[in-house]
Amino acid sequence: MNSLSPRPGVATPQASTSSTRGLHVITWGCQMNVYDSERMSDVLRPLGYRAVSTPDAADMIILNTCHIRDRAAEKVFSELGRLRKVKEARAEQGAATVLAVAGCVAQAEGKEILARAPYVDIVLGPQTYHRLPEMVARAARAAGAVIETDFPVEQKFDFLPADRAAPAGGSAFLTIQEGCDKFCSFCVVPYTRGAESSRPAQAVIDEARRLVAGGVREITLLGQNVNAYHGEGPDGRTWGLARLARVLAGELGIERIRYTTSHPRDMEDDLVAAHRDLPQLMPFLHLPVQSGSDRVLAAMNRGHTADDYRTLVARLREARPDLALSSDFIVGHPGETDADFADTMRLIDEIGFAQAYSFKYSSRPGTPAAGAGMHVPEDVKDARLQELQAMLRVQQDAFNDATIGQVAPVLFTGRGRKPGQVSGKSPWLQAVSVEGPDSLIGQIANVDIRHRYTNSLGGVLTEETDRA
Repeated sequence: MNSLSPRPGVATPQASTSSTRGLHVITWGCQMNVYDSERMSDVLRPLGYRAVSTPDAADMIILNTCHIRDRAAEKVFSELGRLRKVKEARAEQGAATVLAVAGCVAQAEGKEILARAPYVDIVLGPQTYHRLPEMVARAARAAGAVIETDFPVEQKFDFLPADRAAPAGGSAFLTIQEGCDKFCSFCVVPYTRGAESSRPAQAVIDEARRLVAGGVREITLLGQNVNAYHGEGPDGRTWGLARLARVLAGELGIERIRYTTSHPRDMEDDLVAAHRDLPQLMPFLHLPVQSGSDRVLAAMNRGHTADDYRTLVARLREARPDLALSSDFIVGHPGETDADFADTMRLIDEIGFAQAYSFKYSSRPGTPAAGAGMHVPEDVKDARLQELQAMLRVQQDAFNDATIGQVAPVLFTGRGRKPGQVSGKSPWLQAVSVEGPDSLIGQIANVDIRHRYTNSLGGVLTEETDRA
């Protein structure tokens, strides 16, 4: 028996599900963080933790953070201030609360978090959440907080429970690749997620098979550079993303496959061909370009030119004519001139995007761009961002308008905003709502698209769906 007394305010864990504990996870950032949050819930389930909808009812609160957005760390500390009040209020009622900070901000700012928020019990990086049960036990025994921000030798996926909680709505994320070796000048991912690594293909196939058995119709394969996937196959050879997708579509019968986020430098010929050959590979691709200026792209260390991107898009559209594109854009990277910005606007106008994410450049400590000088004034960045977003909005509206009058298969993933509605996703990742029963959730049904709203579409179920 350990002679150390439990840390005040921290519940002592037990490897038993006989006593249920509340777990509340707050997730910020990308789809990979959503996946990570689901898997953290999975590893804590043997300790009796079950999801609750509010932090006030939680015996453990996890804030899973993202370092991509502007002022990410300060937003974390602001949220921690709110959660501190929750923890103190529960303590006054005799209820202990474990407060953990996970994700990329935890990885980058771990010591700072403990210095500024000493009431935090656990700080863990993205590569260590398989150790959460051990961390909870250590936090209960020790007098100080637990911090785990190393990049462990073992792959975390090797230690995660095989069973996952069944995702609602027939759609699930599945991480197949992590980390980045590209070292774009503006990006912290190589420092917070580590070097590129790929899961073995058989492990991915096994997890996907369990998801399908649980009713999943659509799987989104995740990675920081997902099309850089090169995992060991069951035949001992290295598999790329295209071969993995073909097996998932063929042997497992997955009806819908997506992947994100991809890098133009890793879009190999066999993956372009997979878009031509696999109807299960949805006709929507997120392919970040960041800028249309070759000078800025070189400063960003992107490793491709604007014309490289144009050529790649042309090849993809030849392979899959109905392919819709999404992208990322950063305006105001250090040294960006009016002419550079005009090149970006020209590329957007030429290619056309169904969706896009656009941001003002914001400095990330430790990245090459942060110390580059030649920073663009904020008012200039603001003006450029507004102009760029206006063009992107016109393109998105035009794309959505073009679907009005078409019949599209929609995977319904949940209830709509209005009573009696269900909502889901078109093959092009558009949000679609119809009047229909909850029994449609998790199912694919044809919808006659009739309306375009600000960020979604509306329609009616077709007669074929009604008869089914």
